[in-house]
Amino acid sequence: MKQGVHCRAELILLLVTMLAGLGWVFSKEALAGLPPLFFMGVRFIVAGFVLFLVGQKYFKALDWQNVKQASLAGLVMGIAMMFWVTGLDQGSNLGVGAFITSLGVVLVPVVARFMFGQKPPLSVWLALPFAVIGLALLAVNNGVGFEVAQLYFLGSAVALAFQLNLLSRFSMRMHVLVLTAIQLTVAGILLLFLSLLTETLPDSMSMEVAGWFLASTLIATSLRFLLQTYGMSLTPVSHAAVIMNLEPVWAAVFAVLWFGESMGGMQIGGCFFVFVAMLVNRWPQIKGIFRAMK
Repeated sequence: MKQGVHCRAELILLLVTMLAGLGWVFSKEALAGLPPLFFMGVRFIVAGFVLFLVGQKYFKALDWQNVKQASLAGLVMGIAMMFWVTGLDQGSNLGVGAFITSLGVVLVPVVARFMFGQKPPLSVWLALPFAVIGLALLAVNNGVGFEVAQLYFLGSAVALAFQLNLLSRFSMRMHVLVLTAIQLTVAGILLLFLSLLTETLPDSMSMEVAGWFLASTLIATSLRFLLQTYGMSLTPVSHAAVIMNLEPVWAAVFAVLWFGESMGGMQIGGCFFVFVAMLVNRWPQIKGIFRAMK
């Protein structure tokens, strides 16, 4: 029975990574008719409100200190998403951007070393050379040069590493749905504020763009986080962490299928090295999974 529950959880989390990958496509299509910061700001506020409606009972007896901590993480998340959506808006290859952004997972222990003085495990130091090589291969773009968008994706990865460190450091005594809703809402408010300061809003929105906006908000954000919350409640965090590494793979696959994107040999090699870095970084969790299977 327990094995069946874990299997169901892992299938759900696999679906979550697919929805996250589709989110790259939905967002890229929505950006064809919406300013990037405005798009992300409204998207996150709406998604946060949907999660609030779904999990209202979990918002009772909130601790104000934890709300402040979640809000701080939301502000950092907003900065990360500002870099991400700018890179997405300006970039020409979603797959490359997805793999560069995924380096945030590898950078978490490195950032923790500077933020809190924590000594990174050996697996991190072993993963970093693969990450650097992968990033270099992605950046050279088959020897032609690199896109500025890749710097935005890298900035997003660094900011996400800071956000994940804040979440791991704070002692959260709230349901993960509440935490996610607060973060999304705070990040959305920040992005919307920046949009009003820097962007010119369109006079109208086509039905097609509205459809992509709703897909990115309700499917790639609200539904994704609901399923992620449920799936992670049924399986060990170590299992979930390994499965979640598949997001950039799905993003690259969907970019090929939907936009007809292609990668040169060096970029494919770069994606491979980044993926290896992610697996090496998660090696303690992977070993734990193998031991559990014996």
